[in-house]
Amino acid sequence: MKQTNSQYFASVIQNRLPDAAAVLQAAPGGGRIEGTVSFYQTPQGVLVTAAVRGLPVTRMACAQPIFALHIHEGASCTGNAGDPFADAGTHYNPAGCPHPYHAGDLPPLFADLTGFAWMAVLTDRFRVPDILGRTVIVHSRPDDFTTQPSGNAGAKIACGVITPTRR
Repeated sequence: MKQTNSQYFASVIQNRLPDAAAVLQAAPGGGRIEGTVSFYQTPQGVLVTAAVRGLPVTRMACAQPIFALHIHEGASCTGNAGDPFADAGTHYNPAGCPHPYHAGDLPPLFADLTGFAWMAVLTDRFRVPDILGRTVIVHSRPDDFTTQPSGNAGAKIACGVITPTRR
């Protein structure tokens, strides 16, 4: 029986280490956000997975917490008092496309009421070597996919540097 695409990508996640990963750290005073964004190079593109816990949640009806997730061009999760991850820079956008067509624009994280989110997406907007040393940012709000240059996604609440994994 021929393997389906979903079976193939599930086996990639289950049976091999990612080619690169970013371990997320919360912004100072940002609670206990932690998680990993993993990158798997495949013949079809890069399979990106994110598992994040400790996201801030609200228990209001019809207010599921949604958080923007982007690759940024900077190489450091450092910054200043006004923006603790200022050195992460802006969205990764080597082709100079308008938002939401930046190479670093990823689907949002939908958190459950415990603050956990898991996401997977396949993208051909970049290859793993292109993003090594760059950063992944979780923002405090959802991306509106309209506002320039970055979707009005709010404060940077978690950051991780994308590094190659050992093979």
